[in-house]
This record gives sequence, C-alpha cells and structure tokens, in this order.
Amino acid sequence: MSKKFLIGIHRVVLVLLCLIAMIPFIVLIKLAFFNNQSEFTLENFSEVMNKFDIFRAFGNSAVITVGAVVILLFCSSLAGYSISRNKIVVNKLIYYTFLFCMMIPAVINSVPLYKVMQAIGGINSRVAMMFLLAANSMPFATFLIAGYMSNIPIELEEAAAIDGASVIQRFSRIILPMLKPVFMSVVIIQGIGIWNNYAQVVFYLQDAKVQTIPLAMQLFFQQFGAQWHLMSSATIIAMVPALITFIFGQKYFMSGLNSGSVKG
Repeated sequence: MSKKFLIGIHRVVLVLLCLIAMIPFIVLIKLAFFNNQSEFTLENFSEVMNKFDIFRAFGNSAVITVGAVVILLFCSSLAGYSISRNKIVVNKLIYYTFLFCMMIPAVINSVPLYKVMQAIGGINSRVAMMFLLAANSMPFATFLIAGYMSNIPIELEEAAAIDGASVIQRFSRIILPMLKPVFMSVVIIQGIGIWNNYAQVVFYLQDAKVQTIPLAMQLFFQQFGAQWHLMSSATIIAMVPALITFIFGQKYFMSGLNSGSVKG
C-alpha cells in the first residue's frame, strides 16, 4: 500500500473517532435547545433558572476557582523558579517530592485533611477551599513551570544582574512575562479541574450557601433526574466557563505544555 493511501486511512479513522466522541455533546445540545417537536427553544434554560439557584453555585465556583488559580500560579511560579535556577540538593529533593505527590490521588487524603480543616475552622469556608485546592494542584503546576523555566536562557538574567537587577526584579520583569504559555496551560488543566472538583469539595462545603457547581448539580440531578432536558440545560450552563477558558487559551496551551513537560 502506498504512503498516501495509509495517510488517507489514518485521517478517515481520526474523523470517525472525532465524530463518535462528539455524539454525547450533540445529544446534549439537542436535549437542551430543542423541545419534543424539534423546535429551537430557550425555555429549558429559563426553567432551570427558576427551579434551581444555579447562579449562587456559579458564583461560588467562580470565586473559589479564581482564588485557587491565583494562589497556585503565585506559589508554583516561585517554587519552579527556585528549582530550575538553584541546582542544590534541597531543591532536587523538593522537586522529586512533588513528582511523588503527583502519583497520589487527592481523595486518599480526604480524612486527614478533613480533620485539619475542621481544626482550623475551614469547613464551609471558601478561602480555606481555595488554599486546599491550590495545594492539591501545586505538584503538577510546579513540575510544568519548572520544566518551562529550564528552557529559558539563564544568560538573560545574568545580563540583568550585571546591570544591577535584584533577584526579585529579574523574576518579575524578565521571567514572569515569558511564562504566559505555561501559565495558560496550568489555568486550563488545573483551573478546569478545580472548577469541576467534586470528590473533595463534597467533604468540606456542606452548607448550601457555599456549594459549588458540581455539588449543586448533583442535588439538581437527584431532584430532576428524569427530566433530561433540564439536566442537559444545567450541564451546558456549567460547561460555559471551561469552554470559554479553553477557546481563548488554546493559542498558548500546547506550547506551554510541550515546553514545560520536558525538563532541560
């Protein structure tokens, strides 16, 4: 068989796989935007908003996700900078500790973390949830950022140091502006993960006033589980932030992921 024929078969298979993967999403759109007579309608969304206080859950998720991502980027960028620039034993130990932590499912720590959160008054606290989710995401974010920084020529900082720039100035004025691609990768991967987190927030956010989208959606599904049009509409509303984040961040996503995944 010729090379062109094999390439054609490969493309056909990829298209078929993409179509198969899109089937659930197409069904979701059909149920949410069309009624039983196959007529386009937005009544399903209005009904969801009338029966379900989705905006409060939406706001809680937005506050917790944005706060956790800001904390995550700040801490992981500092840790990544130290690991990539200071090749000392302690930093190597910290780096491999982060790698080890990446292999441990976060849900395993739920019981001891619950005791800690209870002791510090972190149950039903949005701020405590921000720090907890940021800490859970930090190993992967630090691994990615440290790898990306290792590919930034150190000569740029050396030249700035000769001109009298301090470590803080070199980091803030030279390194940080160059981290946009890897930051966007972290925001997309970890930010969406924090937005969709259910396995942990179910333990710590028990009050309905502070529940996030995943928790509120579970209660909604339990109440209106047989009404597929309402379930689909609520799901699409919950998906909007993740879709917007990926659409606007995909330009930098792959470059940040590729550069950060290989430590130089």
